Amino acid sequence: MSPFNYEEPLFRPPSEARSLIFQITIGCSQNSCTFCGMYKHKHFRLRTVEEIRAEIAAIPERYRVGIRRVFLADGDALVYPQSGLIEILNALATAFPNLNRVGSYASPNSLTTKSVVELEQLRQRKLQILYFGLESGDDATLALIKKGFTAATMLELCQGAQTAGVKLSVTAVLGLAGRERSREHALATAEWVTTLSPAYFSLLTMFRRHNDAHYASIQPLSNGEILLETVDIVRHLAPQRTILRSNHVSNLLELSGTYPKDRQRIIDTAEAALKAAQHDPRWCALVPDYEEEVF
Repeated sequence: MSPFNYEEPLFRPPSEARSLIFQITIGCSQNSCTFCGMYKHKHFRLRTVEEIRAEIAAIPERYRVGIRRVFLADGDALVYPQSGLIEILNALATAFPNLNRVGSYASPNSLTTKSVVELEQLRQRKLQILYFGLESGDDATLALIKKGFTAATMLELCQGAQTAGVKLSVTAVLGLAGRERSREHALATAEWVTTLSPAYFSLLTMFRRHNDAHYASIQPLSNGEILLETVDIVRHLAPQRTILRSNHVSNLLELSGTYPKDRQRIIDTAEAALKAAQHDPRWCALVPDYEEEVF
């Protein structure tokens, strides 16, 4: 019998596939972004430290030495009050002697609740990576999706996390701005990521999941336009020591590499894909129809 009582749906980043997940919050404290349908059916709340301690204690002793990574869910676990979060991290370290990394999603809202000193305290207790949804570096696009923060404010918050020694995995969304601001979205996003140089940068592509109102507010990009937006981003992207990934199931083109070492290869790959696609005008004109229906 499982010691966990997850409230579905439960999401985690692809890189946390082998992590043990503790759901310390339910939903997302922000949950206002019009494009995101991940937590629209949940009302945000904190679970108690006692509940989490009980779940940790229920892990059989014989499995504990094998736990090396933990992911704290739901969408905004970093917003958890500092004293309680420290208690949870201390309990994890005590229970799992070989634990080497804890990760969590982080919204800009949750980053406003933690000072650099507090983030250092969390990092010292193995909270070493935060997954941050930038979505776009373009303020007009951020206003459209009701992100609630400007690109400059999010940059400052993320720089604070870096100062604390926490790694950041930043995500942006292809097609988010629609046709009207595609290029502005691409160039501003590339500039933002170049300035921050996060440890990781990932691209997703807009898809349908409880976000029909957002789709109605834009002219969705076609396959060809999404590839062109991808080319615009990678041509202008120039961070230092950043790993790029574009390998979500929603993506039309898989890209991977490390900046600056693989920058030209990534650009060449994206440009070649666009050129090849342009030989099939009907495919280029189609709007991607990928969607997630269950949640």
